[in-house]
Amino acid sequence: MYLLQTKQGSRASGGPQYYFHDLSEPVKLYLRTKGAVSVALVTPYGATKSDFFAVDKDHKLDGSHNPIPGSVGHDRIQQGRAKQSIGEAIRHWYNLPNGNFERIDIDIDILENIFYITPLYYKVNHRKNRSPISTVRNPLTFTRDHVSALWNRQLEAMQKHQSSILYWALTEMG
Repeated sequence: MYLLQTKQGSRASGGPQYYFHDLSEPVKLYLRTKGAVSVALVTPYGATKSDFFAVDKDHKLDGSHNPIPGSVGHDRIQQGRAKQSIGEAIRHWYNLPNGNFERIDIDIDILENIFYITPLYYKVNHRKNRSPISTVRNPLTFTRDHVSALWNRQLEAMQKHQSSILYWALTEMG
């Protein structure tokens, strides 16, 4: 599954839009049944609520962001109340380079009537290859069996710059 960026050169008229392509059958069926579904973006720090909506090809959103019949013809991500496009949100959370995205490969999990979108790869216009987006499993976990990379980096920085409180911090987290 992937998002294809459209309206790349038209930021004055609402900026880039993102259409879904190659949706899995369960995701497509769910979207067709609902008309519109709230979206959560999976970030390096875990999933976060968003103001984006997945909207199917036969619906649009009314002023209250409810699905009503429409004829856009493409399944897509709409900004809803968001101040930026889904592509810009992904760029921000994953610290990706500037430039127009050609496409963003994604995975979608449906949990509690929400599409959890995990970006996997991105391709910027005029570049030959896709680039992977680093996904993090259990990004904030600190247990006996697993310490996330985020916590490891934080602890290493504390050891380097604040070693006097490292023991205290580890005791508190334990």
